[in-house]
Amino acid sequence: MLWLYRVLFVPALLLMAPRYLWRMRKRGGYGARFGDRFGALPPLPPRTAGVRRIWLQAVSVGEVLAIGPLLEKLHAHGLEVYLTTTTSTGFRLANERYRALTVGIGYFPIDWWPFSRRAWQRIAPDLAIIAEGERWPEHLRQAAKRGVPVLCINARMSDRSFRRLRRFPGAAKLMFDGVTRLLPCSTHDEGRFRELGVPAAKLFTTGNIKLDLVIPPLTPEQRGQLRQELGLADAGFVLLGSSTWPREEEALVEALQALRAEGVTCSLLLVPRHAERREEIERLLGRTGLRAHFRSRGASAGPVDVAVGDTTGELRKLTQLADLVFVGKSLAPHTEGQTPVEAAALGKPILLGPGMANFRVISQELLAGGAARQVADPAALTRECLALARDVAERASLAQAATAWHRANAGAVDRTWQIIRETLGA
Repeated sequence: MLWLYRVLFVPALLLMAPRYLWRMRKRGGYGARFGDRFGALPPLPPRTAGVRRIWLQAVSVGEVLAIGPLLEKLHAHGLEVYLTTTTSTGFRLANERYRALTVGIGYFPIDWWPFSRRAWQRIAPDLAIIAEGERWPEHLRQAAKRGVPVLCINARMSDRSFRRLRRFPGAAKLMFDGVTRLLPCSTHDEGRFRELGVPAAKLFTTGNIKLDLVIPPLTPEQRGQLRQELGLADAGFVLLGSSTWPREEEALVEALQALRAEGVTCSLLLVPRHAERREEIERLLGRTGLRAHFRSRGASAGPVDVAVGDTTGELRKLTQLADLVFVGKSLAPHTEGQTPVEAAALGKPILLGPGMANFRVISQELLAGGAARQVADPAALTRECLALARDVAERASLAQAATAWHRANAGAVDRTWQIIRETLGA
């Protein structure tokens, strides 16, 4: 099966290359370190005698942020970590935050055997850790060839991947056989891995490491300065669209206009999932006549109706300004959802659309615990925004429940660390 993967990989790569090259050009930042994609990594520092080296792969911004507490723990216990990521935004954020915690930061190589083999030869890890859904057959094969154990941490299985792998059990075998231990982030995901044939002995549900995040709170002075920079100094009630996708910005603008029509002093803070959509969002806001400011352009010259956080890695900071948070990629036609964890950790009342497949368990727990409300469509979003903008006590109740849920679900990083210790000891 691996040889078939190797043979088909090149034509598949050539077929998909135009699409990915266009996306890379649109998002920008991919020119530097392009050789990493082919395994041509810069030289690493010499190995320290007696110190184990770990190759940790985290795909993009969400995963890079999530591994922070784990990286600190690995560093504190004297382990060397070489960190790779896939996207330019993830790479930039990793460099900003984790230089002191790693021996190097690079891009993950294309999963074809010459490129993967070259990267493995240069990094030469004692343990490979892959986060969430990163299970690349060639990467796993290179680990097995060298006798290096592989841990898949915070492992999850999306609806789409689950459907595909059930139809192609050979592909599932190729993706899971090379993993030493699989650490699902929920019992729901563990059940899916079991159904796909992963032996129970390989599975250990640790919980979601994203729930162990600690977000430094802004001081009152910092909050005031940030509001001033965004043009929200006199905003009153702030509605946040967190990691929004196309058509959701329109729904949130309609909610803003309805709130103002009812006499509510409020403003909208939009943080799109992909910052490169700024021109599309600017055209949308231009048609409404609302005053808007984009954070990437510096400080606002004055008050605005809509502030757009089109920067990378600032969602946690911007969320602290919100009185109500709508979690994006959850209204039709979107079905997968973005993470509500940051909003819950910060004790914010949360609104979710029905499409939260990637965070099904978390969203169900938040709804059941009274920490969030679900809105079926844009009209329902507007109704809930109106109701909660007027009901301070209900917002406080939702916020309190969100904080309680977050505290009750911590501990995944410690459980993950224990498995890493066991694996290295073995």
